[in-house]
Amino acid sequence: MKLTEPLNVIYQSAEDGLADTVKPRLEMAGADCERIAVIDESIKSLSMIDERLEEAVIRTKAKLLILDPIQAYLGGGMDMNRANEARDMTKKLAALAEKYQCAIVLVGHMNKAAGNKAAYRGMGSIDFFAVARSVLLVGRVEGEENIRAVVQIKNNLAAFGHPKAFALSEDGFKRIGDYEITADEVLGGIAPKANKMEQAKRLLRELAETNNAMQSNEIFSLADEQGISKRTLENAKKELGVRAKRINNTWYWELDKI
Repeated sequence: MKLTEPLNVIYQSAEDGLADTVKPRLEMAGADCERIAVIDESIKSLSMIDERLEEAVIRTKAKLLILDPIQAYLGGGMDMNRANEARDMTKKLAALAEKYQCAIVLVGHMNKAAGNKAAYRGMGSIDFFAVARSVLLVGRVEGEENIRAVVQIKNNLAAFGHPKAFALSEDGFKRIGDYEITADEVLGGIAPKANKMEQAKRLLRELAETNNAMQSNEIFSLADEQGISKRTLENAKKELGVRAKRINNTWYWELDKI
């Protein structure tokens, strides 16, 4: 299955109205709402161990199930602060995910315990953090009204991903891409250091003012002096449309087209 292939999704939101909030947001983001299903909770509220979850996954062949937020889908008698109860519930979700190859996303909210690690700032038992294969922290970027950052704070399946950012405005969702920010900066409401991607683009533009082409190793060295990673510089090169050419076994970047 290709990663770009459209997939079916089950999205349960207990905080926002489907008709007046959720659907307009999805449409603004360009979502195909025909592929998004919602389990009817008008008669009975849904919980994480509700048999209707499995029935809906089978019926829709969904490959993504979202429960937003965690607290709303615990069931009436469950105490999310008790590890043993949380563990039983998350085990059933994990079994459901594995059985049907369906990714399950639990959306949680951070508490106000400033200074604590991200794992301990989630609401309820640490088991919700422990059972997850990947945990993403999403928050506002201080000083940037419309920008949100996504920082991975746990990954049991691969190397940590690079922080990303996106913008929300009246025009909808816009992907920004790689963004230099830490989890501590997101949690603490601290303005991040200069966006390295923009810094990398600025470096290339400045070099282009006096050079038609430069050896790639020289550019990497200059970027390293400014704390710009090779990966970030390569991404800036791609966004600016800079071409590379090989001359006598040495690679050069053509800067005259920037």
